[in-house]
Amino acid sequence: MVVKNCIVYMLLGVLLTSCGSEKKEVSLKDTTKPNVILIYADDLGRGLLSVEGQKIIKTPNIDKLAHEGMRYENAYGVMFCAPARASLITGYHDVHGDRWKITSGGIYKNISYGKITQEDIETRLNEKTGPIGDDEVFLPQVFKESGYVTGEVGKLEWGFSVSDRDMKRHGWDYYYGFLDHVRCHGFYPPFLFENGNLVNIEGNTRADCGKTTERETEKAFEARWDMEGKAQYSQNIFLEKILGFIRENKDKPFFLYHPTQLPHGPVSIPEVAEEYKNDERLTQIEKEYASMVKMLDDHVGIIMDELKTLGIDDNTIVIFTGDNGHEIYYTKEGRIVKPTRNMKTGEAFDEINTKYYSDIAGDVFNGNDGMAGLKRTNWEGGVRVPLIVRWPGKIKAGVTSNQLVANYDLMATFADLTGYTIPEDKDGISYLPNLLGEEGQVHDYVVYSSFFGPSIVTKEGWKLRYFAKDNIFQLYNLRDDYKEEHNIIDANKEKAEQLKQILIEECNGDLDNGWFKVRQDII
Repeated sequence: MVVKNCIVYMLLGVLLTSCGSEKKEVSLKDTTKPNVILIYADDLGRGLLSVEGQKIIKTPNIDKLAHEGMRYENAYGVMFCAPARASLITGYHDVHGDRWKITSGGIYKNISYGKITQEDIETRLNEKTGPIGDDEVFLPQVFKESGYVTGEVGKLEWGFSVSDRDMKRHGWDYYYGFLDHVRCHGFYPPFLFENGNLVNIEGNTRADCGKTTERETEKAFEARWDMEGKAQYSQNIFLEKILGFIRENKDKPFFLYHPTQLPHGPVSIPEVAEEYKNDERLTQIEKEYASMVKMLDDHVGIIMDELKTLGIDDNTIVIFTGDNGHEIYYTKEGRIVKPTRNMKTGEAFDEINTKYYSDIAGDVFNGNDGMAGLKRTNWEGGVRVPLIVRWPGKIKAGVTSNQLVANYDLMATFADLTGYTIPEDKDGISYLPNLLGEEGQVHDYVVYSSFFGPSIVTKEGWKLRYFAKDNIFQLYNLRDDYKEEHNIIDANKEKAEQLKQILIEECNGDLDNGWFKVRQDII
């Protein structure tokens, strides 16, 4: 991979010029490249943030990022954890069907049961996925080959299981956390991994990492608060590792990626936050869930305070976003249940004419901000995510952008920032010009998969949704129909056909490539 050599760093006021096909000018503070911190929330519906209108949970630290930076109104993730991470790391959208292989989860838990060694797991995973081509480019690689120290702390970076070989090939100088999706569903792991080495966590003895059930019952409550073998909460461990990485590299340009477990369930928290203990609006499990969101916000605040303490705040870009839309982890019979249904009528949603909305499904938090659908779906609530970017002195404070962006744009954006040449077949577009208040290239549309089928959304607000099981297309205009209540395909058949053909092409000629249930990329 050839790194662009045309970047020139000079004194304050001199420009860094990117030599891409469209030249961008970025004014840097001094001779130092900006640090970048990417905080990637897990199953955080954007409606859970008070800056997005959340009424019960307060998120002042994340809100402050938005007040001091740019908030995106039309940011798209991917509908589900594993492909979201693969899309982020590779810069490809997730309806190709042939851009990556995602291994099944669960293999690392067998270490606790003495069924397999770490070395055997590494061998099996590498044999299944095969070698990574020299021409492949990954997000941390963009930074590493641009002179950055790269670090990842938290939930696994790739798929459902990932090997040390792949982590290092992707470009991480340092990593600490989980390597298995299944174990991430508990917050008290008996071991984690640091640069390929298994690290035992003192006092954590639960092979299941302390995972409990989602449905609120007396038995479930007792299991959540049985603290035997649950001495250290993973997110607190991650926070210390994050702070350590920042301190160690404060005098170097660094890229830090924190895919947090929060607020993915099942619900688990060391203690209920004081402000929710006596909140009569909430059930016990809802109080605990709200405390998980609050902890995420608290940790963002601690990270930001550390940047200020070290004097590197002004030269650090902080991005806060998430993988997919909202999910429900605080069910209770008679209030809200999974699979979700209309709690007023008791009927399940058919996902064609009836769909999830917070008010009829019983979600006290309205976590998907009034949109239709949840995680895994191709309704807006399943794929539209929060996106906030802060860079003091470079990004204008308190701005909301309506530009259409996707998580697979982050690689192109960071390549633009660093002057790195990425392969032309990547799907992303840099939105660095938009961040800096300049004109730049924009998406005509974005595409994404789901458990129902693929969808396409255009910059004008048109959305064509495919329900694969019944071979049904539906057309909406999101500018006039935020909640996707009005299917207008009969009155706009030409537009629907146009979008259908684009969607088929993006799916490499087969719409099933965007139907996650039948895809063959999980091995």
